[in-house]
Amino acid sequence: MPEFLDALRAAVPAARLVTDPDVVASYAHDEAEWAPHGTPAALVRAGSTEDVRAVVAACAEHGVPVVPRGAGTGLSGGANALDGCVLLSLEAMDEIVEIDAAERLAVVQPGVVNDALRLAAAERGLWYPPDPASSPWSTIGGNVATNAGGLCCVKYGVTRDYVLAVQAVVGRGEVVRLGRRTAKGVAGYDLCGLMVGSEGTLGVITEVTVRLRGARAPERTIVGYFDALRDAGEAVSRVTAAGIVPSALELIDRHCLRAVDEWRNMGLSADANVLLLGRTDLPGEAGEAEADAMVALFKEAGATWSARSSDEAEAEALFAARRLAYPALERLGPVLTEDVCVPRARVPEMLTRIEAAASETGTHIANIAHAGDGNLHPLIIAPTTGGRSGSAGRGDTDDDARVRAQRAFDRIVADAIDLGGTVTGEHGVGLLKRRGLHAELEPAVIAMHHAVKDALDPAGIFNPGKVFGTP
Repeated sequence: MPEFLDALRAAVPAARLVTDPDVVASYAHDEAEWAPHGTPAALVRAGSTEDVRAVVAACAEHGVPVVPRGAGTGLSGGANALDGCVLLSLEAMDEIVEIDAAERLAVVQPGVVNDALRLAAAERGLWYPPDPASSPWSTIGGNVATNAGGLCCVKYGVTRDYVLAVQAVVGRGEVVRLGRRTAKGVAGYDLCGLMVGSEGTLGVITEVTVRLRGARAPERTIVGYFDALRDAGEAVSRVTAAGIVPSALELIDRHCLRAVDEWRNMGLSADANVLLLGRTDLPGEAGEAEADAMVALFKEAGATWSARSSDEAEAEALFAARRLAYPALERLGPVLTEDVCVPRARVPEMLTRIEAAASETGTHIANIAHAGDGNLHPLIIAPTTGGRSGSAGRGDTDDDARVRAQRAFDRIVADAIDLGGTVTGEHGVGLLKRRGLHAELEPAVIAMHHAVKDALDPAGIFNPGKVFGTP
């Protein structure tokens, strides 16, 4: 592609353009196990909106796909390269442009790491709630692209609930601002909301304005030990039926606990087969009552032990174990990560079906979950026959184990849909969930999405093949 590369060299500063095959290859995929990826033509490490505009304009003129990416922590293949594409990295655009304490908002570039924004907000007595488990590494741009959730979204909502406005490069290189800074506004369609969760298929976001909240009250932590996954799921259903909205309600099974113990020696797996962690941040007597109610509901559902944690350091360690579960399991072999979401009343049934899928396919499935909102993350682990290699920990995987893991993956997706759920709660569709998406949505609805894509991406260059591509 000499002519196109010459155009790209003329469009962006030389330091921003990378064609070294080894460096480019290191950006070619995210963390989704077994999601295919191609060989990019080039990598551009954008430093400004103008860099992004120039790349998009050049790609549109030459019909070259552009695949945006942030930190590469995604788990669905949404940032994976296509053959001959330009990988557009936004990680260097990492400035917190503004924090307005009076209006309770922040303006950030897409490469800002989630935890960096949360820390900067906290220094001003404010709070940015969306907190995916990858918050120490994932970027706001990636969070917006997938509409990321997190541990506290059961009470405080997901990324979409906090995005007020975006600046984006769309079409053939036009720079637009969508949304507004005001608390209210209904002028025109919600095009800003449309960009959230679009996985880079409608344009490239170069700035995000997010809503902030006041600092939250101290939380009380409730811990429950269960012998069976279904019992823990029943506790979730009882909490929901009681009208309690906890500030977090997280599930970790024995496989995850054991993996974290083997890695960090936290001594958790000796106490329970399943750990359910609840939190309430209601102030005063209301918080005391809610915490006591959750303890009682855990016990009614079959907890072998349930109590409020009186040790703040212990409580934080338990939630740290929840965040460490995925990287701990990655040490055991390739992990095919699920992200299904079902109605909270169906959580017990879904957990039972996941166990059945593991048994019937002969696969090792560990479970973590944002149980309070029905978002389950079964982690399907396949053994390796060779060493692990590559930035995402890929290695030579036993073919039969891989086939069985993918069969379990497909069955879990089908079960979630059957129970009135969805194929992805927060990780996005990317490449791994395209077949599931087509099973979940009606053909007329798929056609509507294609119409939107065609209207906003007339050159067909933005992350083609992802989300609504042919499975």
